[in-house]
Amino acid sequence: MISGRSAQAPDDFVMTSDLARRVARLTASPTLRISAQAAALQAEGKNILPLAAGEPDFDTPKHIREAAARALAEGYTRYTPADGLPSLKEAVRRFWSETNGLDYEPREIVVTAGAKQALYNLVQVLVDPGDEVVLVAPYWVSYPDIVHLAEGTVRLVETRVEDGYRPDPEALRAALSPRTRLLFLNSPNNPTGAFYPRSLLEAIATMVLEHPRLFVVSDDLYDRLLWDGGPFVNFAMLGPECRARTIVVNGVSKTYAMTGWRIGYAAGPAPILRAMADLASHSTSNPNSIAQKAAEAALLGPQDCVRTMREAYRRRHEQLAHALDGLGGWRLRRAQGTFYLFVDVRSFLAEAGLRDSLELASLLLEHAGVAVVPGEAFGAPGCLRLSTAVSETLLDEAARRIRTFVDERLTKRGLR
Repeated sequence: MISGRSAQAPDDFVMTSDLARRVARLTASPTLRISAQAAALQAEGKNILPLAAGEPDFDTPKHIREAAARALAEGYTRYTPADGLPSLKEAVRRFWSETNGLDYEPREIVVTAGAKQALYNLVQVLVDPGDEVVLVAPYWVSYPDIVHLAEGTVRLVETRVEDGYRPDPEALRAALSPRTRLLFLNSPNNPTGAFYPRSLLEAIATMVLEHPRLFVVSDDLYDRLLWDGGPFVNFAMLGPECRARTIVVNGVSKTYAMTGWRIGYAAGPAPILRAMADLASHSTSNPNSIAQKAAEAALLGPQDCVRTMREAYRRRHEQLAHALDGLGGWRLRRAQGTFYLFVDVRSFLAEAGLRDSLELASLLLEHAGVAVVPGEAFGAPGCLRLSTAVSETLLDEAARRIRTFVDERLTKRGLR
């Protein structure tokens, strides 16, 4: 034993105060936390319906899995360039050119270990301490923490169910300042499923171009899962000036049911993408080599699998929305894409005597056996996100359990 130091368990030896200050503002992913709680209840033998995780329930399509098997057999098991295989970058370039009319050079594209890494690296190379990043709420759960890790300041633009969860351009204008470095636009949106049409993006463009330091992050992860309000359009597609101010982020996780493969990609001004690649070279290095070959097959192969999954998500979304329509205090706004149903439950919380949607989500999990994500995770207190990436049978049973829970709660309060 070293003199002067008593024996301690590792967890007792390391104190929270020993951690770097930058992690003090981090919060655990609420979606993963709810999923972990649901898994623990399932391990106890309870029947839990998983409407929390944002993950397709389809298997990765066969031709993509076969491409991965070929890559393994052919020895694609070594390091690749930190910014991705040239062949995958070419596949991304070709795919975007054919689907969105966006033409990028290979030096303007970087491949990452999932779209989340692209977003993280982008913020790290563009945001200095004190810089502002504007988020449209509801937002994807990791946006604020990614900004906080760069010591940036988050500014929120609230949206309303009455407006289809689309931001008011004037509210966006008020949120922008000379300190604003990034504006995040996620359409179709997680968690609301809202799609931003060209007219809205054009209104946003007029104010973005007034700020010379401002770049737009176009998070397009659900672009192929748009079923209403299209055709798809993003900020870069508005014209050369907007393209020069945009970093487009996407990946194969949602579109091709490849969440575990961890392949994302981004495109934009070459100096920014080069910096992102340099950062990756000192952190994760290259994305998984075999997964990169699988992603090539996804982008360049047959796309009928995407149409099949998108139609299933649309059908399931309508099924769940119809089943919950008219539920006391639950206000639905049908999505235009993704595989989520976002519900405003503020009226129900007041009627049912509940503090917030965190308590409601906990009660639904414990008493109804339905796992959902509270709106607090998305900057939208008083709301719930329900995933429709499960079978029709499970959705029917989940709706039945939710309706039973709501009726029983209101009956106890003397409201039924």
